[in-house]
Amino acid sequence: MLSPTYAIPALPPAGVDLETVEVLRALAPAHRHLAELKGSARSIPNQGILVDTLTLQEAKASAEVESYFTTQDELFQAELIPAESISPAAREVLRYREALKRGFGRMQDQQDLLTSSTLIDLFQYMKNSAESFRHAPGTVLKNDRTGKVVFVPPQDNAQITRHMGDLEQFINAPDERRLALDPLVRMAIIHHQFESIHPFSDGNGRIGRILCVLYLVKEGLLDLPVLYLSRYINRNKPEYYRLLQAVRDEGAWSPWIVFMLQAIAVTAESTVRLVHGMRDLMASTKQHMRDELPSVYSQDLLNNLFRHPYTRIEAVVNDIGVSRQTASKYLKQLQEIGILTAQTRGKNTYFVNEPLVQLISEGE
Repeated sequence: MLSPTYAIPALPPAGVDLETVEVLRALAPAHRHLAELKGSARSIPNQGILVDTLTLQEAKASAEVESYFTTQDELFQAELIPAESISPAAREVLRYREALKRGFGRMQDQQDLLTSSTLIDLFQYMKNSAESFRHAPGTVLKNDRTGKVVFVPPQDNAQITRHMGDLEQFINAPDERRLALDPLVRMAIIHHQFESIHPFSDGNGRIGRILCVLYLVKEGLLDLPVLYLSRYINRNKPEYYRLLQAVRDEGAWSPWIVFMLQAIAVTAESTVRLVHGMRDLMASTKQHMRDELPSVYSQDLLNNLFRHPYTRIEAVVNDIGVSRQTASKYLKQLQEIGILTAQTRGKNTYFVNEPLVQLISEGE
């Protein structure tokens, strides 16, 4: 059996200054932008719209870290057609989005506990597998470019299970133990520990990023899992992996924590701009509908146009409970007054909320 190249530490790591001057300096903007995002998210009347839209963006960016590439257009269309008709990459993204929402739901059901069983459930759902933590030895992490082995995680299932049990206790520690460290510093430590244990045969990066967002919700720093860290990680992928390994090789915790805090600050700030844009666009679209089509306007129909940037007759039928004929009439009237644009892709006709698609795509 291979020998691990890094001794998984007890948490928090002993004898390490985790709140250096650099970390404390990075904490202030991270907390400020997170608090602004939490408040901004509450300004959207229908929180489900925000969860659906922003978790899809996180899913897309997270899949790109793992080299699954798709487009916004394909994803918005794929939400409304049978799974067998969409590409493997889009299918991966949509499963990640549902896994994130699933984890959020399980955590709420478990009184905000974030457990190993939840992470196992997310892995099984994403991979459509009955596997749990790794059993087969031989897992190594290699440099994609050179093929050189850079890290060997724990190989023995009993060790993996024990390390994950310890991590679960650290995540869900009582208040008096949690308060010893800032929750954002704890999040950075938790993410590193999870990636170093590497408990699953696949999907560890994606599940590790879900873990980050759910932990922020658990700690009350967000109400909803709407921060998509994966975009920042994807744009800074070499630095992310370098700092991840530097902790293992050199004990360089401070630069790693600062990187994660910067990821939080940057992505929270950009997400606030997106939420404000969505709020303003919803308000202007609502007024446009009321002015031009007062007999058609309903809050449910407005919600449909923002939950499904590419909507179809069937989606309107399902969401607002009207007949197919009525749904078709509504969509064509919305097209006539310029709120929607009709596009035909193969056998499917979509009615596109182009201003929303443009708004969402601006940050890519």
